[in-house]
Amino acid sequence: MDYKWKPRSRNYELERRRLAVELEDSTTDHPLQTVIATLVETKTSKSSKETKKPETIIDPLAGGVVDDPLSVTSDPLSLVLLDPLSRAAAEKTSAKKEVKAVMETDVTFEPWSSKRTTILGSYTTSDRIPITTSFLSSDERAKLETRAQAASGDKVKARLEQLDDMEDGSVKETLNLSQNEYVKKIDNLNKTLDNAWDKDQRVKALKIAIQCSKLLVDTSVIQFYPSKFVLITDILDNFGFLVYDRIRRKSMITPSGALKPVMLPEDFTSDQVPESGKETCRNWFFKIASIRELIPRFYVEAAILKCYSYLTDQEYTQALIRLTNMIRGIGDPLVACYARAYLCRVGMSLAPEIKTHLLPNFTDYLATLSQMNSDKVQDILAIQSLDLPRYHLLFVPGVEWILQCIAHKASDSILQKALESIKDGAVISLVVNAVLNNFRPEYISSRALMFADMIRDCEEIGMPKYKLYVSLGHCVVSADPPQDDKKTLLNNVWKIVSKITNPAEYIACTQIWIEFVAKTFTKREVNFLLDDVIKHMTPERAFERHYPELVSVVNRVVGHMKDFAVLFAMDKFLPFIDLFQKESVKVEVCKTVINAFVVNQSGNISDPMVMNAVMYLCKTLHDSLNALSLADERKQSSQLICGFIEKISFGQDFEQQLSFFVETRATFCNLDYVLIYLIHRVNFLAMETRRLVKGNHTRKTAAFVRACAAYTFITIPSLEDVLQKLSLYLLCGRVAVANGALSQGDSFFKSAIGSLKEVPQIMELDHKRQSTEPIITSYLSNFVATLLVIPDNPDNEVLYLIRRFLNGIQEYPWSEKSDFKMKVYMNTTSLLSAACQDRYLYTVVKVDSNDNLYAGDPKFVGEVSLLINTVLSLLLEHMKTLSASEEYRKRLALLSLGLFARLVVHADLSDGSGILPLLVNLWTQAQRHKILDKKLLEGIHRSVSCRSDQQFKNLVPQLTAV
Repeated sequence: MDYKWKPRSRNYELERRRLAVELEDSTTDHPLQTVIATLVETKTSKSSKETKKPETIIDPLAGGVVDDPLSVTSDPLSLVLLDPLSRAAAEKTSAKKEVKAVMETDVTFEPWSSKRTTILGSYTTSDRIPITTSFLSSDERAKLETRAQAASGDKVKARLEQLDDMEDGSVKETLNLSQNEYVKKIDNLNKTLDNAWDKDQRVKALKIAIQCSKLLVDTSVIQFYPSKFVLITDILDNFGFLVYDRIRRKSMITPSGALKPVMLPEDFTSDQVPESGKETCRNWFFKIASIRELIPRFYVEAAILKCYSYLTDQEYTQALIRLTNMIRGIGDPLVACYARAYLCRVGMSLAPEIKTHLLPNFTDYLATLSQMNSDKVQDILAIQSLDLPRYHLLFVPGVEWILQCIAHKASDSILQKALESIKDGAVISLVVNAVLNNFRPEYISSRALMFADMIRDCEEIGMPKYKLYVSLGHCVVSADPPQDDKKTLLNNVWKIVSKITNPAEYIACTQIWIEFVAKTFTKREVNFLLDDVIKHMTPERAFERHYPELVSVVNRVVGHMKDFAVLFAMDKFLPFIDLFQKESVKVEVCKTVINAFVVNQSGNISDPMVMNAVMYLCKTLHDSLNALSLADERKQSSQLICGFIEKISFGQDFEQQLSFFVETRATFCNLDYVLIYLIHRVNFLAMETRRLVKGNHTRKTAAFVRACAAYTFITIPSLEDVLQKLSLYLLCGRVAVANGALSQGDSFFKSAIGSLKEVPQIMELDHKRQSTEPIITSYLSNFVATLLVIPDNPDNEVLYLIRRFLNGIQEYPWSEKSDFKMKVYMNTTSLLSAACQDRYLYTVVKVDSNDNLYAGDPKFVGEVSLLINTVLSLLLEHMKTLSASEEYRKRLALLSLGLFARLVVHADLSDGSGILPLLVNLWTQAQRHKILDKKLLEGIHRSVSCRSDQQFKNLVPQLTAV
């Protein structure tokens, strides 16, 4: 086909004005907001007195009141009726969860469930644990059932007799179990209790509860007793719930106007309970009152204490006090302590507002301390080879729980009463620590000096003294002590702590008290403590055994010292960091400090001391990475380092800033992320220089921006990611051209073109192996748009850079199964057409592009036309190849339509150009086989038909004929 390209002359300003759209006035209504239409009724006459209420219509799509049937969250399958047994089990589980939720909803009160787990994990044993239980054989069970039926006239008496038989233990079984076997046995007892209850064997269930309670008398394996208490009370809690739930189910009431009886509401009062329910409740308490032994009678009654709500609304206070007094009859101090803990737990779950029994339980425990030296206790300890300090440790969970109940929402006066009770008895570390851990930190801090003296003078029984200092430290960190007491408090505490020779005990105290010092005092005191830590942890390399505590020290210091000039001015901080000689730990510490610097440092800095210190930490982070480091780890480290670099600023001393960037490039040369960030910062430095001089560079500033260009030009090749290299070459070339450094800009563009051959056709992108062709096509289209404003070098041929670009396109390994390469060629024709215009669509300020250099010179236009004809030949040759196969007809249609659109916009369509037949042929190819969207084709045809130019008038009839 014989055609001759002629570029169409275009007036961009005229086209812009013609295509401009008038802006509409701003509106206050958002198109997606709720639509509310208000209908207002106007009065038609003065005599009219009736008015209509405004009618509101809410758009249901905007979240109105209309119910969406699909918004129902319940699963229709969940509405299927369960069988009676499954339904009963579900109701029981639901009720238990409800009770547990009521007990544990208060976030200020640590729930028993969390304490329970800790106790079971802490108090273990390898000894065999004896357990004695009694069960009825089938013959004895039948005998008792017959007796019960014969005495049906006195049902209560019969059941009491049955209970007596079972309490005597018709069949006893004594086993010596390991700890795991014991736990399984207790779990089986709990299941047996549930099974007996489900089979209406109430007496058997009560018998199991009694037998379990008796197990709490046994202290033969005393170190396991706290865990045994937890396991047994789980069964008692279950029993208490079953009794309470049964009475509630038997207390059916018939509301006025109702036909069927219903269960009592959750918040019922004793007046609502029918007499039958009260009678059932009394029967249970009568049964329990008949238990002869004190400890089973106490525990079982405490387990069903909630049932008193069926009898009276005021019974809890009296019952709790009565049971408190009952515990005084228990001779074993350990058994009595945990009985008090259970009573306090039951009281808190039922009536947390009742406090009258709590302090007496605590004072009663203090009274038992005198029994610790009794012959009976000493004999028990001798038999079990247990010393007195370890014996006191067994009391810790019980005492902690009692004091937690006392301290919950307690006033300062309650603490004062508790302290007075302690002073009257023996002041031991176990009790003091429980007070420190459970009362509000504000109350403790206001008496910090007194507690420090108390800790110093107390007997170290049940709890090492260093733990008391740790507890006191937590309190003074949470709440500030009086200002006048702070220095005295620190001196008094540190006199003791600094003399601790055990590294574990010393660092446990230090890691909390150093936070108090960092929060309250100056760098002098913090530096002194760090020096003291170094002295204590260096001998015998003790620091290697306490890395977690030392890390905690760093976290607490940097968490409170926000001024890093002050932090790094301490001569002991970096030596303290050097204690971390295990690389993984030191890296984490460096990350902590750098992150604190990035987050907390307000404003930019140029302090050499701070800069060098953080640079040292960043270098440690950088040097820890190697070829085996994970990508996420490299990214995290790079982000921290970039955050540090961002904080360093020397104001308008750009040369020093560039010198800093040179130093950081050498230091962090192995991290692409950091190098890319440095390149962007240097580009910003060059553009900031341009802004300050308003584009009029002096000799000095011109040299500086060229130095910036040299920095980036040297840095880019060291990157591993070839796509990043391409992107940065283009960006840095634009920056260089914008600053008038045209030769440097040419170097960047040449390097970008030369790097195309390094890009593989398939790469792993976003963790998937994908073709790079779409990315390269987008990049080259961006590149070609930049080349429009780059002026020709007088020492080279016309359009030398564009020619080099076209040759460089061949270097990339394009796939023969795609047409991305042809799309780049088509975009190039648009560029070349724009290069022929007298005035370019866009230019760079203070840079003369080819429109100024050639000013529409016919020879230049002729060179461009020849280049376009060459590109068109390549396009048409490719399309000819596609037309030879039916398989590629869709690709052919798309390419034909794309080239048609570009030629229509950019080419001269006069008769002499020979382009019109080519356009008609392309249009025919696009419409053939009806592959492309009909509406798209119609839209393009309509757009061409609307043009008023004479050239389009020659084209439209031919397109219409097609």
